[in-house]
Amino acid sequence: MTGMFITFEGGEGCGKTTQIRLLKEHLEAEGSTVVQTREPGGTRLAERVREMLLDPKSVMCFEAESLLFASARAQHVREVIRPALERGEYVLCDRFVDSSLAYQGYARNLGFDAVLQANEMALGGLWPDLTLWLRMDPEKALERARSRSLLDRIEREEMAFHKKVHEGFHECWRRWPERVAQIHAAGTPEEVHEEIKRELLLASGR
Repeated sequence: MTGMFITFEGGEGCGKTTQIRLLKEHLEAEGSTVVQTREPGGTRLAERVREMLLDPKSVMCFEAESLLFASARAQHVREVIRPALERGEYVLCDRFVDSSLAYQGYARNLGFDAVLQANEMALGGLWPDLTLWLRMDPEKALERARSRSLLDRIEREEMAFHKKVHEGFHECWRRWPERVAQIHAAGTPEEVHEEIKRELLLASGR
């Protein structure tokens, strides 16, 4: 593979959408081909799974939730992410396996390692080259997310849940510091973007 796989992680309202857009514009201005995608989603099948997972009316056990995320990811990796990387393109993905580890492994109490094991087949050995964790105080980030008119099933969870999600992302950073970069997301969009560009330069030189 000659492309670069970059994932954006963080709690609800941390600014991932804005930062993905800014980085995509930056890379394309430099002449790179960029595939922007998201999880759950990115393929026709995975988008249908996304509807079930985020629908506030959906009722499912935590184990089913975790496995649905993994099944959508398997299709996404094989249909979109891996082919783009083999073409030498950048892939910018809004959430990936670290979200499953933080949300289902930590916040849902299914176990970090259990969720990691459940995702091994979905990943097929493919891990991001760089994961940008947009770190932000969970209360401030959730307040930002809840300023929107519509909340999905996971955004509606209690604050205690979202604080555990934050702890889960910290564990991802602790385990894989060579891959996961902490980005201070409380600054202006421009400040956060500059920090992301610095991390990308570092990762490109490894």
